[in-house]
Amino acid sequence: MAGFVQIIEFTTTRIDEVRALGDEWREKADGGLALRGTITADRDRPNTYLNIVEFESFETAMENSNRPETTAFAARMTELCDGPAIFRNLDVLDSWTD
Repeated sequence: MAGFVQIIEFTTTRIDEVRALGDEWREKADGGLALRGTITADRDRPNTYLNIVEFESFETAMENSNRPETTAFAARMTELCDGPAIFRNLDVLDSWTD
């Protein structure tokens, strides 16, 4: 398997605070165990965002999720969102770049 990707979809009117929280988490977690993270804004649905996080494996992602700073981040993130987040846990079958 080529890796693992977690996509977290959420809605918020407080995106600047969410982004600042993400910056704070990365600082506390010393980068965490993720290989890469991307936050996107949905052009068709206002205040809807997707956080796409890439990991080496499912096990690494779960190790990251169990870190105290990640637990604290998730609790604060819930407070900033307009509803519950939707999680997609995806095994990477293939990946390419041009």
